[in-house]
Amino acid sequence: MVGFLLRAAISALGLWVASQLLDGINFTTTTQLALAAVLLGVVNAFVRPLAFILTLPITIVTLGLFLLVLNAGMVALVARIVPGFTVAGFWTAVGASIIVSLVSWAASGLIGPSGKFEKFTTRR
Repeated sequence: MVGFLLRAAISALGLWVASQLLDGINFTTTTQLALAAVLLGVVNAFVRPLAFILTLPITIVTLGLFLLVLNAGMVALVARIVPGFTVAGFWTAVGASIIVSLVSWAASGLIGPSGKFEKFTTRR
């Protein structure tokens, strides 16, 4: 549970960074930002795998580039569900999904699979 909440906080950070860098993403309150981040985690856990399987042929044909469209669709779906969270259009959703992915990737380097900050040591 702690790991899920930590990853939701990272998603919230990614959505906040995307809203600062892109003009078409808006939140009215920080509660909606947190709700959108938690819902994005739930959507990525349950809806995205099903959508990935259904769109696997086109993903293979486009050499994986269709995953950008799939990720943008997940951000747009969350924007449709959460009131007060708006995404202006398709390209804004693509940009937001890229930014959220980059922030999550960078933060996942610091957080291990257990949901705790990892400490790296070298042995001699």
